[in-house]
Amino acid sequence: MDDLIRSHEEEYGQGPDIVAQAPGRVNLIGEHTDYNEGFVLPMAIDYYIQVAVSRRKDQHLRFYSADFKDRKRTSLSNLRYKKEDRWANYLKGVISVLQTRGYITGGLSFSVSGNVPVGVGLSSSAALEVATAYAVQKLLKIDITGPELARLAQEAENSFVGVQCGIMDQFVSRMAKAGSAMFIDTRSMEYRHIPISLHSVKILITNSSVPRSLVDSEYNQRRGECEKCVGLLNTRKPGRSLRDYTAEDLRDSLGLIPETTRKRCLHVVEENERVRDAEASLRRNDIGSFGKLMNRSHESLRDQYEVSCPELDWLVKRAWETDGVYGSRMTGAGFGGCTVTLIEEKAIPKYEARLEVYERIFSFKPEVFLVHPADGAQIIFE
Repeated sequence: MDDLIRSHEEEYGQGPDIVAQAPGRVNLIGEHTDYNEGFVLPMAIDYYIQVAVSRRKDQHLRFYSADFKDRKRTSLSNLRYKKEDRWANYLKGVISVLQTRGYITGGLSFSVSGNVPVGVGLSSSAALEVATAYAVQKLLKIDITGPELARLAQEAENSFVGVQCGIMDQFVSRMAKAGSAMFIDTRSMEYRHIPISLHSVKILITNSSVPRSLVDSEYNQRRGECEKCVGLLNTRKPGRSLRDYTAEDLRDSLGLIPETTRKRCLHVVEENERVRDAEASLRRNDIGSFGKLMNRSHESLRDQYEVSCPELDWLVKRAWETDGVYGSRMTGAGFGGCTVTLIEEKAIPKYEARLEVYERIFSFKPEVFLVHPADGAQIIFE
């Protein structure tokens, strides 16, 4: 934080009025269920994006990345998406939504820093949006609730940046509690904090380092298939989303729904049940059962939803083969990104040793992160 405050002072000639931080997140289980109005079980991680803000006396907006020494600028009257603005578009999107609602009337200067790995599925963009929104909310004393701020940040990504993400990432980044995972019903937005008592068990994230070039196109295809499936199922049984159907409904749909589509939608329906079972496992501190549900989730994502890739499968298999691992699965949209593994602390060196040949096989260098369940957005200086 001190480095960011110093960078802000050097860049703008004045210190920040406020600094907020928001965490990245990892989804423990419940993949590709959020846009089907299903259940998810993520947690915030102790990697953060920090945003420093100060008021200006004009209508200008200034953005400075302390990590990349990169500068962007615009004004309140000229807020629009520009591809070349890259990271700054996320801040601009938040400001645009706040301005539309009448909350922002004067210029602001921003400085950004953080250690959430970018582009690997740990929600660095949501953390940036939430940290920006929370800093501006507190600076301007805007009266909105935590869930409302999460929706505002999601709207910024949907309508300004153009990414049709669900609400999970922003919601967790704002509302998480240290030492807990979150069960979220993405239809009603009801949520519960579930304490995680792992003791000697650790949560390990492994970045495959695979460029996620297929994510956008395949994500949109899967989303379209789910919507098509609901339309066909609706001819036999009323429902709004896959959330309203059971595995039995899908098994009874042979001949009605194309087999590939039916298989993929079966993943979503069964994944919702796994999330419910995973919550129950955590509440009784049954890490063994939770790990088995993670394994089944990966198998389903690999074989039914078909969003894994050889590199992720290899990493998960190496984890499964390591004594002391309770469960491992791909996490995030897929086609690259990360795996998440529940592992005894003493087994971590054995797992890491198994990864030594990964780069020789796949030509990508894996990265391993030890993470802990963290608090959501906070003000760290004012």
